[in-house]
Amino acid sequence: MKLIVLIATVVNIQAYEIEDFVNLDKCDQVINKDIYSVCYSYEKKLPLAVWYTINKNQVNKINIKKRPKFYNEKNINIKYRAKLSDYKGSKMDRGHLASDASFDYDKKALRKTYSLVNIVPQYPKTNRVEWVKAERYERLIATKLKEITVVNIVDFSEDKGTMGENKISIPTAFIKILFSRKEKYKTCLKYKNEKNPNKSKLKSHKVKCLDLLVKN
Repeated sequence: MKLIVLIATVVNIQAYEIEDFVNLDKCDQVINKDIYSVCYSYEKKLPLAVWYTINKNQVNKINIKKRPKFYNEKNINIKYRAKLSDYKGSKMDRGHLASDASFDYDKKALRKTYSLVNIVPQYPKTNRVEWVKAERYERLIATKLKEITVVNIVDFSEDKGTMGENKISIPTAFIKILFSRKEKYKTCLKYKNEKNPNKSKLKSHKVKCLDLLVKN
């Protein structure tokens, strides 16, 4: 399988922590959903980052087919929430950060991925054609290494405007960071949020993990 080529990144890694990639000082609220955690922005009304750990005993275990409904997150003050209505008519997908397919081993776990604190506006082709490759890859690596930590970062470096009545921000790009301290593994991938992205191989989205470290 060609995707295995990225596993060559298993050398010369420092012992990463979540805080190396997520500046918790920029989180207006950190939300613990048990299976994943969220760094949430009141200004953007979206997550800045979502992180979790998955292992080979979970992924591809049951693969529940029926998907739950999206729902608003009651742990956030209503004036800072994104709402389902913000996506209506936007022609944007409700894109997962913690992938539903990585948590479809249990109905309760699967439902938690449908909270809007885990959802961002993604152009359909970015979500369904490109970002999905990174989601599949995290499950592949979890299977190969037995366990992997995943950090998803939402990039707002360019002003792409807002959408919906609540004016939720439209992200510039999405970054998926995979690492294992035990196996000395790391891989970082970046996908632009584009209406018509070029179909590309997963390896073309590799970026240097060192460039993503939080600057002190």
